[in-house]
Amino acid sequence: MSTRTNTGPGTPACGDRLIDLAIGAAAARAAEPGGLRFTERQLYYETCRVLSPAAPLLRRVPGTPPPALRLPSFTRVLDARGRETVPGLLPTAVPPADLSRDRPSEPDLYAYGLPRLLVCQDRSIAAMLLANHVHLEAACPLLAAPDALPLDPRLLAALERAGGATVHVLHDASPEGVTLPARVRAALGPVPGVRVGSLGLVPRHAASLRLPSGRGPAPDPAAGADWPGALRPREAAWLARGRFAEVAAVPPARLVRTVLRLTRGPRPPRDSTWGELRGLRAAGFMTWPAA
Repeated sequence: MSTRTNTGPGTPACGDRLIDLAIGAAAARAAEPGGLRFTERQLYYETCRVLSPAAPLLRRVPGTPPPALRLPSFTRVLDARGRETVPGLLPTAVPPADLSRDRPSEPDLYAYGLPRLLVCQDRSIAAMLLANHVHLEAACPLLAAPDALPLDPRLLAALERAGGATVHVLHDASPEGVTLPARVRAALGPVPGVRVGSLGLVPRHAASLRLPSGRGPAPDPAAGADWPGALRPREAAWLARGRFAEVAAVPPARLVRTVLRLTRGPRPPRDSTWGELRGLRAAGFMTWPAA
C-alpha cells in the first residue's frame, strides 16, 4: 500500500485517503456496542483489521501476523485528520485516579475489605477501562502498574482484611509483560491469603486471537529465568526473539467483556421464588414469625 504524503500541494496521496477512510470505519467498529471509548493504540489495531479483509477467514488459524499498516503512517494520517474528529477516541492518556496514592474523600475508605483488585501494565488501557466504567460494573478498583507499585500499605491491609482476595493482572504478551504478575506478587510482601492471577496476555492467547505482533530488541537471555513456568517452550522461544503482542490489539468490546467476566467470577445461582422464601425465613430482621 502506498503511503506517500502528497501528490501535490494540499492533496493527500491515494494511500492516505484509503487510510483515512479506514480510520473512520475502524472508529465506528471500536465504539460498538453502546459507544465504547477507546485509545489511539486500539484505534490503530482496529484500522489494521479494517485493512485486512481476509482476516475473518483466517480467524480459526492460530498465528500472530504482522500489522497491515505501519504505525507512523497511521499516526500521520490521524494527525492530518484531527483526533478531535474521531468520536469515542480518548485523549492522550494521563495517569488514572490511583486508589493507592490519592487521599480518599471518605476517611474510612480503607477500613473495609477489598476482595479484588485489577492492575494493568499499560496506563492507557487502565484509562480506557475506567472511561468505560469497568471498575464500577466489576466492583473492582483499577490501577495502572506504573502508578500503583509499590502497593500502598493501606491497600495491602484492605486486601488482607477481605480474606481470600484476588489481585488480577492484565499485561501484554511481551518479555516485560509476562513478569508483571510476579512483580505484583512480590509487592504484596508478607500479606497472607491474597492470590495473584494473570488475565493475560501470553503468546498462546495472542496466537489464538490472531493478534498482530511486533518485534523489539531481544531480551537478555538471563531474563527468561523470571518468566512464568507455565509458558510453553514455543512461547518462551517466541518471547526470546523479542516478539510481543499488546492488550491494545484485542478489540475493545472483547477486552471489556473478558475483563468483566474474569474479574467478577462465576455468576451466582439464578434466583427463584422458593429460594427467596427460604432466604427470608433465615434472615435476622423482619423474618417470618416463629409461631
